[in-house]
Amino acid sequence: MTLLENDKFLTELTTLFQKPKLGGSQSVSITMKAYNGQTKPTPKNPPKDYKPPSERLCLFRAKCGSKKISTVVQAKEVNKFQSAYVAILRSNMENLKKREKKKKVAGQ
Repeated sequence: MTLLENDKFLTELTTLFQKPKLGGSQSVSITMKAYNGQTKPTPKNPPKDYKPPSERLCLFRAKCGSKKISTVVQAKEVNKFQSAYVAILRSNMENLKKREKKKKVAGQ
């Protein structure tokens, strides 16, 4: 998994969305979760001088086929990143299919 800068992540995400359009049946999956900045788990009995990170972070991951990318967004950059992220999602959601509504049968 490649950890990228926020702007580089968004450009790579755009290219990931283009891959299924050019051919192939791959899909793009995106996950996001809260991230505390640690790469190792905390021990059961942490030392007395242990302090959890004070800044809140968010980890974004994207996967298409075997290519995986990720980025960490800091709290002060959330608004800028979110507006660019939403613009990319909107521009690449043209192939979504509408759900078929089930017809209700009279008398049931």
